[in-house]
Amino acid sequence: MEQLRIRVLVGLFAVAGVVSWAGARLWDTLGTLPSVPVAAPIVLALIAVVLAATALSLRARLRAQRERRPGAKGVEPLVAARAVIFGQASALVAALIAGMYGGVGAFLAMDQLDVPARRDQAIYAGFSVLAGAAVVAAAFFLERVCKLPEDDDEQNGNGGPSAAARA
Repeated sequence: MEQLRIRVLVGLFAVAGVVSWAGARLWDTLGTLPSVPVAAPIVLALIAVVLAATALSLRARLRAQRERRPGAKGVEPLVAARAVIFGQASALVAALIAGMYGGVGAFLAMDQLDVPARRDQAIYAGFSVLAGAAVVAAAFFLERVCKLPEDDDEQNGNGGPSAAARA
């Protein structure tokens, strides 16, 4: 399984931002720009909370398993893999959504903050970008929690079988 790359996420964010900024400009000249939903930052923040809670839960279970505590509930490898895939998919989608709302927010912030409705839309867009960044951060944390110790050795050039080869 490949790790998340920050360059890919930044690229998705930038491309989505430029395209949505241009689209918002065009749409505004043709008619009324669609509003930024109030639920957008809330949903992204909830996804970030779910990812962070999953990471904290898995980290505690893995620590208990590593320390061989009596009654420690282990982590199935498939559960960890599914959690990482969920985190990666969430990060990719959050980068796209944050870029989209970032572009719209940039368009609104350029010269339309004197209109209260447009100012509110720019604020919602800004909060959406922040919540998208929180999703990405939580996904990186989850990926780090689920990373096998042997994966570090492999990247440092110490050889050894990969996690995929051992599974």
